Amino acid sequence: MPGIAFFELEPWEHDYLREKLKAVERRFVNPLKVTFSSERLTDANVGEYTDIDILSVFIFSRITPAILAKLPNLKHINTMSTGYDHIDLAACAKRGITVSSVPSYGENTVAEQAFALLLTISRKILPGVERTRRGRYDTGPELRGFDLKDKTIGVIGTGRIGKYAIRMAKGFSMNVIAYDPYPDYTAAKDLGYTYEKDIDSVLAKADVISVHALLTPQTKHMISMKNIDKVKKGCVFINTARGGLVETQAVLYALDHGIFGAVGLDVLEEETGIKEERQLLSKNYGGVDLRTLLQEHTLIEYDNVLVTPHNAFNTGEALRRILDTTVDNIGGYLDRKPLNLVKLP
Repeated sequence: MPGIAFFELEPWEHDYLREKLKAVERRFVNPLKVTFSSERLTDANVGEYTDIDILSVFIFSRITPAILAKLPNLKHINTMSTGYDHIDLAACAKRGITVSSVPSYGENTVAEQAFALLLTISRKILPGVERTRRGRYDTGPELRGFDLKDKTIGVIGTGRIGKYAIRMAKGFSMNVIAYDPYPDYTAAKDLGYTYEKDIDSVLAKADVISVHALLTPQTKHMISMKNIDKVKKGCVFINTARGGLVETQAVLYALDHGIFGAVGLDVLEEETGIKEERQLLSKNYGGVDLRTLLQEHTLIEYDNVLVTPHNAFNTGEALRRILDTTVDNIGGYLDRKPLNLVKLP
C-alpha cells in the first residue's frame, strides 16, 4: 500500500487523522503505511521519507525541485492550506505529481466572529459584564445599545465568508447592501441583497460595514484617508478579513471625528506576514507582538474599539474541517477520484 507522510501537525491532530484514515484503509486489503511528524519537511530530514507515495504538509514546508528529487515514489501532495505558493507547481507538473488543497474550511466560523464583535458592540456586552463583576447589577443609559433589526449592513466582499455573513444579517432582519468587483447577482437574488456600484456607495449608506475581501495589491487600503469622509456618520466598522485592507490612520481619524461610532477588529494592518490563519497556531510562526502593535496604533485605548488577536478562524470545528478535507483529498486520490486539485502549469 502507498506510504503517506504528514508534517507540521499538532499532537492532537495525529490521533484525529489516524482515526479518520481507518475509513480509507477499509477500502483496501492492506493497511496504509502512515507517518506523522510535527516538524517541517526540509532538506535535512527528507532522506527519512524517500519511499513515500503521498505527502501532506502545511505552508512552512517548502516543496522545491530539490525536495522532490529526493522523493522518487511521490505521486500526490496535499497541502493543509488554502494557498499553495510553498509548492513548486511547475516541478510537480514535470514529475506528474498531483496537488490538492483545502479551498474552504471556515466561512461560517469567520462570519460568526464578525457578528460576535458586532453584537458585543451593539448590546454593550463588555461594559455590562465589567459592571456585574464589580458587584453592580443595575443598568442605565450608559449601557443602552441598539437593535440590528432594520439597520443597513454593507458587506464588502461577497465570497464564501461574505455570503455567510449576509445570511446571518438577514436572520437579524437587517437590510443588506454589498460591493464586490465580481458581483454574484444570482446569490443576490436568492439571499435578498443588492450590489452597490462602488465601495464609496456602501460607505455612504451603511449603518454597519463588515469587510470580507481578499488582500491583494488592488485591494490594499480600499478604505483609506482618501474615502473615509464618505462613511455615514456613526457607522460601526467590523474587519475580520485582513488588516491591510484598511489604512490604520483612517480608522483613527474616523474614531476621532465621530465617523465611526464603534470598531471591531480581528486583524491589524501590521499582520502582513499572515497568509493562512492556521499558521498562527504553528510553532514555526514567529508571530507579532500584538500589545506593541496595539499601543502603536493606540486603538486599544478607545472605549468604543474591540480588538481580538486574529482569532476568528480558531474553532475546533474549523480546524477539524481542514483535517477532514485532507483525508477526503487523500482518499479521493487513492480511489482515482481526485478532489480539490490545484491547476498545474
